[in-house]
Amino acid sequence: MIDFRQKDARSAGTTDVIVIGAGHAGLATSFCLSERSIDHVVLERGEVANSWRKERWDSLKLLTPNWQSRLPGFSYAGDDPDGFMSMPEVIDFIQDYAVFSEAPVKTNTTVTSVRQNLDGYRVVTDNGEWQAKSVVIASGACNVAVTPKVAESIPANITSITPHQYRGPDQLEAGGVLVVGASATGLQLADEIRRAGHEVTIAVGEHVRMPRRYRGQDIQVWLDRTRILNECYDEIDDLTRARGLPSPQLIGSSDRKLLDLNSLTDSGVRLAGRLMGVNNGMAQFSGSLANVCALADLKMNRLLDTIDSWINTHSVSCDAAERFDATCVNGSPTLSLDLTDGSINTIIWATGFRPDYSWLNVPVLDRKGRIRHEGGVVDAPGMYVVGLPMLRRRKSSFIHGIEDDVRDLTAHLHDFLDTELRLAV
Repeated sequence: MIDFRQKDARSAGTTDVIVIGAGHAGLATSFCLSERSIDHVVLERGEVANSWRKERWDSLKLLTPNWQSRLPGFSYAGDDPDGFMSMPEVIDFIQDYAVFSEAPVKTNTTVTSVRQNLDGYRVVTDNGEWQAKSVVIASGACNVAVTPKVAESIPANITSITPHQYRGPDQLEAGGVLVVGASATGLQLADEIRRAGHEVTIAVGEHVRMPRRYRGQDIQVWLDRTRILNECYDEIDDLTRARGLPSPQLIGSSDRKLLDLNSLTDSGVRLAGRLMGVNNGMAQFSGSLANVCALADLKMNRLLDTIDSWINTHSVSCDAAERFDATCVNGSPTLSLDLTDGSINTIIWATGFRPDYSWLNVPVLDRKGRIRHEGGVVDAPGMYVVGLPMLRRRKSSFIHGIEDDVRDLTAHLHDFLDTELRLAV
């Protein structure tokens, strides 16, 4: 394995910019800083692409096709542009980018504190301290799996795990599985675990339904060509809601199969509404499942209407418009489930993730622990954040979406450093 620490990554000292995190967002930031000849170092708690190595299940593939895998100055160069990268392939892609970009990465260096001082920021790590005028936080949006308070009421006989702990169905004990959450993660795990022979129930809350293919093309082709994902944060009415939307119900597979609640039902997965509580060992589910699914169907069809309109306006030759069956919800959906009778032995909490800012000792977090920022410009001089959902554009959370964001923010950072230099003279 290549030791990235040998490349310009001093053990400690002073630099213009500290980038925290050597995933795709941190490395893209490093590339753009190098283009502007800005002195910097990238600090990584583990290895390059650490979260992809240690916080993903074995069978996971990217939701975006390979042709969309691109970073500043670098793009997929394999022979399967319409395929989907496996986790080992994603790790190789990001590690190859680190080599290509000659990023000054210091691996196995955990940031334990970031504090403001008169000269900018003091960054303390388990391998020494750094002083920098600016800090770019690229530590990721999915550091901690979120579990609802109801998890505290689960009976002791039930094994509870999060997607960070899940690797594959072989690790699960025999018996039924309750998957809580129906975004991309929840659907993929429910599908895999059901195919492995387990009885599966999935608790469904708000979700984003999306077809894998539409009018003869991968849905990402249309999202790219229509520039829907390029919509900027300052063009969106309810930005807080947009940033909190779950990931779309997609799966990256060689057969480009459609994965939705209907396909799960066809395979024998039982649907239930949102998990509302657990009383005396009885799980209780919301009765609004039909309404939640109808709303997701409505929003999907609005998206398809937008794509159809663009296709017609631009006279694009493609397959005819189509619509997908409405989500089929049993007339008497499951409202309760006994967690003490042995029918359910495992619960997987596919209920979202959040960043970990426990080391950030700068008053820039709101009451929910989120960083206050304006399109990535944090509410503290010289501090930036990259790699969060809907940071500057709808595509911000995708690998291919990071370039436009970091180019905008490194331009802003360059101007900040230039101003600081003029004031110091």
